[in-house]
Amino acid sequence: MSTTMTTVAARPASHDAILAFAWTSAEFTATDVIAATGLTRSTTIDALDALVELGLLRELPNARLAGDYRKGRPARRFALRDDAAVLVGVDAGHVHLTATVTDLRSRSLSTQRATLVLDGDDAATRARRIIAVIDAALDAAGRTRGDVLAVCVGVPAPVDGDGRSPEHPRGFWARMNPGLVDELSWAPIVRVDNDASLAAVAEGSVGAAAGCRDFVALLAGTRLGAGVVVDGNLLRGRHGGVGEMVAFDHVDGVGNAEGLGTRAVQWATDAAASGELSPESPLAALAGADLDARAVLELAARGDADALRIAERVGMTLARIVSVLGSMFDPQRVVVSGGISAGVEEVVTAARRFLPTDLDLPAPELVASDLGADVVVVGAVAGAAEAARDGALDVWAARAGA
Repeated sequence: MSTTMTTVAARPASHDAILAFAWTSAEFTATDVIAATGLTRSTTIDALDALVELGLLRELPNARLAGDYRKGRPARRFALRDDAAVLVGVDAGHVHLTATVTDLRSRSLSTQRATLVLDGDDAATRARRIIAVIDAALDAAGRTRGDVLAVCVGVPAPVDGDGRSPEHPRGFWARMNPGLVDELSWAPIVRVDNDASLAAVAEGSVGAAAGCRDFVALLAGTRLGAGVVVDGNLLRGRHGGVGEMVAFDHVDGVGNAEGLGTRAVQWATDAAASGELSPESPLAALAGADLDARAVLELAARGDADALRIAERVGMTLARIVSVLGSMFDPQRVVVSGGISAGVEEVVTAARRFLPTDLDLPAPELVASDLGADVVVVGAVAGAAEAARDGALDVWAARAGA
């Protein structure tokens, strides 16, 4: 969800076209703009001057002063003022918070992290902690709230088009998204979205689904969540519930929405308690407080027989999940994303073997992400950049008219 806090008068479309060109270009001339946009020279020059006056573009020294001049009148050169404001991307997870501040070209300036104490996790406290992490990241970048153009936050809850989450029977979604659209209203542009949806934004922009128009990003560590892209469009639904995985409560062989990491740890713990693990197995030595999903999967990758059996069982479950997602959304690709992706290759390999061959539709390609645990914050930065590109001219025009 993206909002600007002000309403401004209509402006020439040339301003939007040139700013969009500048955002993805290095230095450029009016001739470069004309070739890319088809605008006339006079319109281009007028728009460039207007954007320089607003402070969104800067005019660079001409070619003669830069030492590149050869003959003729030197062309005026321009560039986006990438330091004119900052973007903030936030992964507001159930337990872990991460905030990254970037310039307008999404180049990182600082990152701050925090861990929540869940037994004191009421909505108001969570909102304060999220904002505190944002403020700490801004301070580390040498910037303030007044420098922020856009904030994008990913939360583990369905989020509708207005950035709000529906009621949950146990109040969980209201805690995960404690009115963040309102709490962050000091920023000109605010986008709050489901964390798996932002994982899909990340995978589609710089990850394993780049260039793919039909895919699912499956966050599968602690709980299952899916960001769904069909025909190049990120799906949301009326209440933001497209990626909710509660339907797996009713799927044989899956049974609930617990993530792959949770299952790996539980099945390894159960195997240790029942004496199924070899006494010489490194997995047996880890069973207990030190056991986590990454440890199980790393042992599987190193060939430990007990860990491999756990990974294969998790892979069978993943194959069921992928089959259902394939039937529901017909994706070209399913990307296993999040922190679990760092060691999930053995699970993915097993799942590929177990994918049914008798489905009505071809089974989707199954791959592991290489974006790791920061996939949501990467997507949040991309989401903030998208919202900023759409709304920057409105914000700057409003400031100029204030």
